[in-house]
Amino acid sequence: MAFSKENRQGTISGIIFVAIFAAAATMIAGLAPVKALGISPLVIGIVMGIFYANTLHQHIPSEWGTGITFSGKKILRFAIVFYGFRITFQQIMEVGMSGFMVSLIMLSTTFILGTYLGIKIFKMDRDTSMLTASGASVCGAAAVLATEPVLKAEGHKTAVAVSMVVLFGTISMFLYPVLYASIIEPATGFLHMTPEQFGIYVGGTIHEVAQVVAVPASVVGAPEAMANSAVIVKMTRVIMIAPMLIVLGLYLSMQAKKAGGTGGGLTLTIPWFAVYFVGMAGFNSLDLVPHDIVATINEIDTFLLTMAMTALGMGTIFAKFKGLGLAPLYTAGSMFIWLVVGGFVVTKVITSIF
Repeated sequence: MAFSKENRQGTISGIIFVAIFAAAATMIAGLAPVKALGISPLVIGIVMGIFYANTLHQHIPSEWGTGITFSGKKILRFAIVFYGFRITFQQIMEVGMSGFMVSLIMLSTTFILGTYLGIKIFKMDRDTSMLTASGASVCGAAAVLATEPVLKAEGHKTAVAVSMVVLFGTISMFLYPVLYASIIEPATGFLHMTPEQFGIYVGGTIHEVAQVVAVPASVVGAPEAMANSAVIVKMTRVIMIAPMLIVLGLYLSMQAKKAGGTGGGLTLTIPWFAVYFVGMAGFNSLDLVPHDIVATINEIDTFLLTMAMTALGMGTIFAKFKGLGLAPLYTAGSMFIWLVVGGFVVTKVITSIF
């Protein structure tokens, strides 16, 4: 037990150690050049954690390992629950059926495509494939973190998935404004998109929340409706992580049942933190908590997520990556093409129907 009498001191020291790294990551993310690139403290935290794991980890007391593990497991679940304070059901209703359908279609198709390509075509293991697919299909690094406990995946696999999110999410930030300025805005016919449609397209296909915010801000003269549609559709994708994880838990239970042969009933492992996440979003929808307090909660939650990401990075040794090769890059790249091209077509079709 992390807080048993013999482990308590080491656990506390390990948590404090991770918190110091997370504080440094938060400070770096707040610097103007880094902030302009839309790089979240979560990403900086895992990079710092990986650097520590491959350079300095032998100089730290081994007793601190329980605190690092606690940060990457328990604090992670707590932070995912309170991530619900970023969403209200009213926001989701504002974007209407078109935004909901684009979110649902892109999430489900991207996750299925990424998992299939990773396992069947590029021969990756199940966990790395699903983690990479969850990051692309839902909400980037936060989705990878939320999926990791359901899969019970190793930390280095989480790091691989997050690195793919960072790479292709960053490419998206520069690609989408160019697409809008050079192709979508001046064109007529099928290639033309209204600002609202482009916002839905951005929110339904780009990886990270921060990147979704950054794209409309990078479009010269972008109307407010574009940014609003983008953020609301993105948050719709975020809240869909809860049902996705429940379905994933059911699927994994069925697979385990098949692998175990006959006898016994199906054991469904429900990721309760995902259920609580929806409950927290529902509570936030009641608008009972003052907005300044909600903002403070979100800041604390981001710090806790950064701690969790940092802790996962601290368990990532480069030697564990051997054998993966370029498979994660091929898988994530294929999903990126689907998000950009397929997402455009889906957005055009759905917005013409609803």
